[in-house]
Amino acid sequence: MKNDEYVLDKWQQERRNYSYNTMFGRYFEKQKLQEGAKMKRMGKLAVVLGVLFILYFLTIKIVAVHGTNFYFIWLIMGVALIGWAICMKKEILIPHIPVWIRRGFLILFVMGCALFVVVEGMIVSGFGAAGKDNLDYIIVLGAQMKAHGPSRVLKMRLDKACDYLAENPDTIVIVSGAQGNDEHVSEAQGMYDYLVEQGISPEHIIKEDQSRNTNQNINYSSAFLDKEKDSVGIVTNNFHIFRATHIAKKSGYADVCGIAAPSEFLMQANNMLREFMGVMKDFLVGNI
Repeated sequence: MKNDEYVLDKWQQERRNYSYNTMFGRYFEKQKLQEGAKMKRMGKLAVVLGVLFILYFLTIKIVAVHGTNFYFIWLIMGVALIGWAICMKKEILIPHIPVWIRRGFLILFVMGCALFVVVEGMIVSGFGAAGKDNLDYIIVLGAQMKAHGPSRVLKMRLDKACDYLAENPDTIVIVSGAQGNDEHVSEAQGMYDYLVEQGISPEHIIKEDQSRNTNQNINYSSAFLDKEKDSVGIVTNNFHIFRATHIAKKSGYADVCGIAAPSEFLMQANNMLREFMGVMKDFLVGNI
């Protein structure tokens, strides 16, 4: 009788163990299938984004007018995304990375995306900046000078300055920018010549020709005015207004505002990505 009870108990224990193993086995199998489906969707999304990034790079390369090689980042990102998708599909390296590392990377990626959205929102907040009437000074930030004259980006800034000066003829304009290695004159001199051609009195133009970046533009220009008392407008393209005005405020300009010039529609995504990096760099080094 005791042997029968022992056999029965053992059989029931084995049955319970089998049930548990089956249940957990099905659970883990289901989790594995769900993980595989998610990775497959992510792979497809990566390929689509990669192709779009490469097409955008080619569009800029062939069609758009660009002053720097920053747009190559779209090619790099596109190739990286497609390569990542291929690695997932072929089960090369990525599926063998421990789950906790992948989840940690995912958390960092989500946090990075959130930061990007917040900073881009700040950048967009400067798009509608129209300045104030009767400012004491406006500062036109330099951009690339071509052999034939101001680049399209710089011309947009100068035309915006001309519009402002036409309505506020007593305002003094400071044109700020040094001469780059690929420029035949300083940006300040090129801007001066363009403004004079547009009918702006030379007596109302001050040249600052030593600065090589936004921070220097604003700080070197302060030598020609009283930044604690004078009202100042900064003229630059819309995507650049937020960073420029916040650098000015950090530099001690007491009364400063932005005057937003338009920008190239086709280059806007490239400019916004580049400006995100510029904002982060200036924040980290203490310029903002």
